[in-house]
Amino acid sequence: MAIPLLLLPGLLCDARLWRDCLPAGAEARIADLTRDDSVAAMARRALELVVDAPHFAVAGLSMGGYVALEVWRQAAPRVTHLALLDTSARPDTPEQTQRRLDLIALSGRGAFKGVTPRLLPMLLHPSRLEGPLAGEVMEMAERVGVEGFLRQQRAIMARPDSRPDLPRIAVPTLVACGDADLLTPPALHDEMAALIPRARQVSFAGCGHLPTMEAPDAVRAALEDWLSPPRSA
Repeated sequence: MAIPLLLLPGLLCDARLWRDCLPAGAEARIADLTRDDSVAAMARRALELVVDAPHFAVAGLSMGGYVALEVWRQAAPRVTHLALLDTSARPDTPEQTQRRLDLIALSGRGAFKGVTPRLLPMLLHPSRLEGPLAGEVMEMAERVGVEGFLRQQRAIMARPDSRPDLPRIAVPTLVACGDADLLTPPALHDEMAALIPRARQVSFAGCGHLPTMEAPDAVRAALEDWLSPPRSA
């Protein structure tokens, strides 16, 4: 029987993020990361989904990657595989934090707009900005809503620097991103892959920040390879 696969969405994302790229035969359990305002609390709530499992695999995209690293910190003996997609091990820069504070202030004045057409170029490859996928991204953000967004932003701003932990990760780890990701560019994934002893790095061609939606078949193949037993020599 396959071990559970715990999936962690990104900022303003929900289960739709993972819908089309689930590995064949996977027992996927998708966490709700809209209800807590710290990465540690998000990880604790996500772990409730696998409380029945002695071992599990975990994959996170963007903010979900920050939570995946925290899940590993909280439950490392139970984690068999780790996947970090379109994310970073670094904490926020002062400039990033200020941008988040500005967005929180706007939202507090009733100006929350979720993901707008103006922001889509930061999330999707230019070739997809006029297609139906853009609408689905905006719909996800609307479902998360302003209160979920505020909690997520507070969690992201306070996340720790995970780089010192990376050399201690001893499980098969997938580090992957879209080759045109503007929010967490490939150089950040190069850094993580260099620090994680058993990392395997994958680049998704023609993708921005959301390859699980932009190129689900390629992501599914990468996840299936990541979860496969080691090949004999």
